[in-house]
Amino acid sequence: MPSQDHSRLRRVIVAGAAGASLIAGMALVASTQSASAAEPAGLERVTVRESLLATYTWYRQVQDGHPVLNSFYVERKDRKTGAVTVEDGRAKITGLVKPLAAVAKNTALATAAKKAPGATTASELVVVPGATAKLAWSVNTTSNKGTVRTLVDASSGAVLESKSLVQKVTGTGTVFEGSNPVTNLQDETLTDQNDTNYAKLANAYKTVPLTNLNGDNTLRGKFAYDANPSPTKGTNNVWKFNRSQGGFEETTAYHAINSAQEYIQSLGFTNVNNEAQDFTTVGLADDNSFYDPGADKITFGTGGVDDAEDREVIWHELGHAIQDAEVPGFGGSAEAGSMGEGFGDYWGMTMALPISKNTAKTPAACLMDWDSTAYTTTVPHCIRRLDTTKKYPGDMQGEVHADGEIWSHALFDFHNAVGRDLANKIILEATFGYAPNTTFKAAATKTVATAQTLGGATAAAAAKKAFTDRGILP
Repeated sequence: MPSQDHSRLRRVIVAGAAGASLIAGMALVASTQSASAAEPAGLERVTVRESLLATYTWYRQVQDGHPVLNSFYVERKDRKTGAVTVEDGRAKITGLVKPLAAVAKNTALATAAKKAPGATTASELVVVPGATAKLAWSVNTTSNKGTVRTLVDASSGAVLESKSLVQKVTGTGTVFEGSNPVTNLQDETLTDQNDTNYAKLANAYKTVPLTNLNGDNTLRGKFAYDANPSPTKGTNNVWKFNRSQGGFEETTAYHAINSAQEYIQSLGFTNVNNEAQDFTTVGLADDNSFYDPGADKITFGTGGVDDAEDREVIWHELGHAIQDAEVPGFGGSAEAGSMGEGFGDYWGMTMALPISKNTAKTPAACLMDWDSTAYTTTVPHCIRRLDTTKKYPGDMQGEVHADGEIWSHALFDFHNAVGRDLANKIILEATFGYAPNTTFKAAATKTVATAQTLGGATAAAAAKKAFTDRGILP
């Protein structure tokens, strides 16, 4: 992940495996603790949380009796098997000698109130990691603008940081209604016309809320992060643009990525790409888009129809980020790569379904209707479909997009059989258990087993039938 001030941890560190990650500039220590080892030293229990399939026990790191800022350590215990894995967010503390507070608490409170006026709601001495760790007073002050955390150096009295903790600012922006104008207007004759905002598109727009913004008049927030070199600024957190203006693509991308994460969270998941996903809508003139796992960033091309105008394209690329977040390095085999493309197509469909018109003219199984007008002549315009007659293994071509249609069809049938929310809960949960180089058969078997756990015999039978109908399972 790039060394930017918005870098986030998202790689899972499994007990017994070596590795390291970065979070907020802190060097993390890879855990080698076994599942049966005692509670790690230097930790203080914070809380216990229950998810669908596991119990999570959260700790924070303590150094010389003081909590370490932004540190964490979490143990996940599988409810069924009892197996324990950990995610280790402890910081390496260097250069901290005799952490004594030379600055009195009242002095620190006065300094914080001067920097961020408001009522003091919390204060404590904390260790701030860095090249040279420091002891600081962490003071929260709250006003009608929300809470601000101020860090006051306990040795010098200098302000190290003053940061708003408010995370959910809601703005508004203009996007195409539905997933794209072709499905919304039911018009297969629409074309790009070099980014022109022409008359036929007049009724295609809609104003939508942009939730979870940081509040600094950029399209940067809790779940999506505009990484353009010069991000388009809003006016009082309002982005009102049309497709002839660059801000339109940025607004659409932010809204699509943010809404997808909100939906994932509504299913009960809190660790499926739960981060500010980087995206950029400039710099690639090709009619193509991609997710780069090395940079953890989605890049949308501007050739033909700008890809970020079609939310089905956005959600497809986000599908890759979702799988990479659940299974680091996913796609290490030809079949896994095909599953990645198939899941991306499926994710585009399932996110579009509640807001798009599923008709004979624009069926839900037809992907990226707007973007594909630039290079397809058949009607309806589809980059790919989720309802082809392809079966495994006879119709495998050795090309991941083509072979992905077999996997996406199975997911599509399962979705139709058990319903959107249950299907997605099962598919997302099952993906956690895929190997990076998995096969169609292994992943299908894992999905059927997960369906049994989360949906019972009826869901498991529907999953088995969907994969059997595609030739993936016997």
